[in-house]
Amino acid sequence: MSVALARLRSLCSALPEAVEGVTVHHPSFNVRGKTFALCTDSPEPDLWIKSTLGDQAELIATDATRYFKPPYLGPRGWVGVRVDGADWSEVAELVTDAYRLAAPKRLIRQLDDPS
Repeated sequence: MSVALARLRSLCSALPEAVEGVTVHHPSFNVRGKTFALCTDSPEPDLWIKSTLGDQAELIATDATRYFKPPYLGPRGWVGVRVDGADWSEVAELVTDAYRLAAPKRLIRQLDDPS
């Protein structure tokens, strides 16, 4: 198991009803059947995270060596993150934002107020 996948699992396990699955032969994380993050391994480990087109463009403009438009899902706003040397606190924010785009409102409220 790659370090990137282990870290992604750790981030996603804290999100309400997030489950691990497989999307196009890659480990992925879903909420209620909607994928919000996946981990690829070709040629290097990368994360693909659900995002908006605006956020994707902003991230790539900020650091095109770290962020990229992934094939297939990039036109829908997903952003790729090269994990080699990644800032995992920033990755955690991106994963949480991705979860918010996929999760139903009740689970988002649960995330915001776990009590």
